[in-house]
Amino acid sequence: MIVGTSQRILAFLAYLLFVFGWLIALLFGRRSRFVIYHAKQSMVLALFLVAVLIGWGVLAWLTAWVSVLFIVGVAAFSLVIAAAIFGVIAWLLGMRNALRGQMAPLPIVGGWARRLMP
Repeated sequence: MIVGTSQRILAFLAYLLFVFGWLIALLFGRRSRFVIYHAKQSMVLALFLVAVLIGWGVLAWLTAWVSVLFIVGVAAFSLVIAAAIFGVIAWLLGMRNALRGQMAPLPIVGGWARRLMP
């Protein structure tokens, strides 16, 4: 599959600008499988990171009411840090793949994005 420069830039913007990038990519690149592929991956990556943060917040809130379990919420924050590091690496990989014209799935979220809307 030969990917044009405009498609590469739209796919790159889907990662770089998050919500605005998704809208730009879906408005101007809706006929390109390449652009849609990267927009979906960027969406799933962002939703994954938000879900991890919300999950930690709920866990920390629930365990904060019991003095012994407070440490569980604090310790679980290490998972948020790990998810943030993973997110930065996946984000950079996605931007690199978009600029190179590759349709390579991101670790973990790539499979989820593929199942999201055919």
